Amino acid sequence: MSMASAQENVNPQTGMTLDEMKQFVRNHFEEFVNRKNLDIGNINFATEFVDHGADVPPGTPAGPAGAIQYVGGAYQKFPDIHVEILDLIAGGDKVVVRNHWTGTEVATGKKYEFSGIVIWRIEHRQLVERWAYLTPPSPVK
Repeated sequence: MSMASAQENVNPQTGMTLDEMKQFVRNHFEEFVNRKNLDIGNINFATEFVDHGADVPPGTPAGPAGAIQYVGGAYQKFPDIHVEILDLIAGGDKVVVRNHWTGTEVATGKKYEFSGIVIWRIEHRQLVERWAYLTPPSPVK
């Protein structure tokens, strides 16, 4: 692919190609969840970030601070939390992720798992919106 045709595939709204968008979201999950790097949230989330996720607790602050607080709380409850990306689909300014989560609850020592679908909207090379639909955690059998 020539440089000219690669440039044509860059979405002016996102500043990325579809492949770059998918890699960005994959890296976000890897850093923010699996490597427990909360600081990446201040880079990846836009200041105007809005989380529409059905999983977000009431009273969670807006913007990056809310996402960082929410995921930081998950680290406390499930210190070994891990997410595996099963599918990544990109189109327009959005990336859709189907994933599977596992973690051991500190309070009980029980292993749990849940799955979900997350839709991310990207603008100016940052995450600006999230919609998430997750199954309730269930004990690993």
